[in-house]
Amino acid sequence: MRPSRAVLITALAVLAAAAAPAAAAGPTRADLQRQLDSLVAAEGGPPGAIVTLRRGPHLTAFTAGRANVETGSEPRTTDHMRIASIAKAFSGAVALHLVARGKLDLGDRIRELLPQLPRPWSAVRLRQLLNHTSGLPDYTESDGFREQFEDDPQGYVPPAKIIGWVEDDPLEFDPGSEYRYSNTDNIVVGLMAERVTGRPYGDLLRKIVFDPLGLAQTSFPVDPPLPEPFIHGYVVTPGTAPQDVSTFLSPSGAWASGAIVSTPGDLGKFIRGYLGARLFPAWLQRRQLRFVEGGESSPPGPGANSAGLAVFSYRTKCGTVFGHTGNFPGYVQFAAATRDGRRAVTTSLNIPAPSGELLSQVRAMQETAVCLLLRR
Repeated sequence: MRPSRAVLITALAVLAAAAAPAAAAGPTRADLQRQLDSLVAAEGGPPGAIVTLRRGPHLTAFTAGRANVETGSEPRTTDHMRIASIAKAFSGAVALHLVARGKLDLGDRIRELLPQLPRPWSAVRLRQLLNHTSGLPDYTESDGFREQFEDDPQGYVPPAKIIGWVEDDPLEFDPGSEYRYSNTDNIVVGLMAERVTGRPYGDLLRKIVFDPLGLAQTSFPVDPPLPEPFIHGYVVTPGTAPQDVSTFLSPSGAWASGAIVSTPGDLGKFIRGYLGARLFPAWLQRRQLRFVEGGESSPPGPGANSAGLAVFSYRTKCGTVFGHTGNFPGYVQFAAATRDGRRAVTTSLNIPAPSGELLSQVRAMQETAVCLLLRR
């Protein structure tokens, strides 16, 4: 008796399934932990690392190594740290909130709000500052910044002095014509916010961002000490003991570009609220999420980077998240969330941003963390 057509089809399907390769499994928690352990063990790698994944109310933390090489303590989600250039997302939140309130406009020019700034900068618009297409010279590449760092690293640096380091430098390009990451952009954003409100930038951060999002462990210091407990930041040179640089440099020299101190837990809260349209309305967020292709954050984050208004998209093999990276002596940071803000990831290492193969390892670890975050 010959088998029926239905039986033949079923048999062929079973054989095909058996012959086909199994679908590749995504990264696992064990993979992420191995990558963290590998980073800490690498030559020149960080003494410690912490990754947080927030999915709705559930927070998962992965740690490796030490927050303090002297005590041997592990990094914790409640330990303070310098968030570096992720502070630019905070200044973006302030600016976009003020745009929604009608106090600022994305088309506002420097000459209209800050006529005392260098004349060649006058036509630069707020939106160009926010997505780094302004052409303003980066003050962290100036002789003045280097001399400050070498001669008086813990001295207070007012914003006017920061501007003074580059006020005689020409624009890098015509505003809006190219992309180039510049720390000066967010100094000017902070000055614009002060100008239209008449309030100190630190007060604006507290009123517009810290308090509404419940960031009780986040602050905007202008002097070197860090709140206890904190993740110590180090410079690691192969063959020598890690050098603690946690309080070596005054954060005032980063101001609206990078002075904020937070914790892994608070940083996750912030990036969720930032993407979740809790600080400015959804219509404005749609304008924020128009990206300049190839606009890479500094340091670059996982996957393909593109620049929006005080936010970057990170397109990975598992999907896209939105956020910011940061680099400060002793700390390299990454925080990102899904489009709706319901899921968030942070990664914190206690060294400055590395280069070469070690940076590739960091980005691979971040991509694994994003994949775990986005897993159904």
